[in-house]
Amino acid sequence: MRWLSATEQVAWRAYLRGQRLLEVALDKDLQAHGVSLSEYEILSMLSEQPGRRQRMSELAALVVQSRSRLTHTANRLEGRGWVERHPVPGDGRGVELVLTEAGFAALVEMAPVHVESVRRHWLDALPPELVTALGDAMARVRDDLGTTQQQRAEADRIARG
Repeated sequence: MRWLSATEQVAWRAYLRGQRLLEVALDKDLQAHGVSLSEYEILSMLSEQPGRRQRMSELAALVVQSRSRLTHTANRLEGRGWVERHPVPGDGRGVELVLTEAGFAALVEMAPVHVESVRRHWLDALPPELVTALGDAMARVRDDLGTTQQQRAEADRIARG
């Protein structure tokens, strides 16, 4: 067993607590405008896709949510008229989530709130070189874990035939 050193333990716990506190702060600022951070992230990710649409399974992976959780969140967004579900052409089982004009308008209205929240709670707390270093570090973690998840998904696909 490779236990964490004292320095690693301090860094790890600071990361966990800081990340959780940051998510709570960002979520709270958005909730004041009637949307959660996870809802905002889905709207934002859809707005960046061609045609403002994405297969739900791909969107779940992009926002790091289970398909079940994404489905529940999509239900709430659909109830507001911000997204619609459409069958994927040529795929009897595939469903894509589509950002509506009303959803895009809501996102445009909320974006300044979110960006200001990110600035106030994250960027203003760090000098630029730490922002860059943290971005680089988390990109490595993302890429490493993403590769592992892709390998598992490919193995599952092969096992199913």
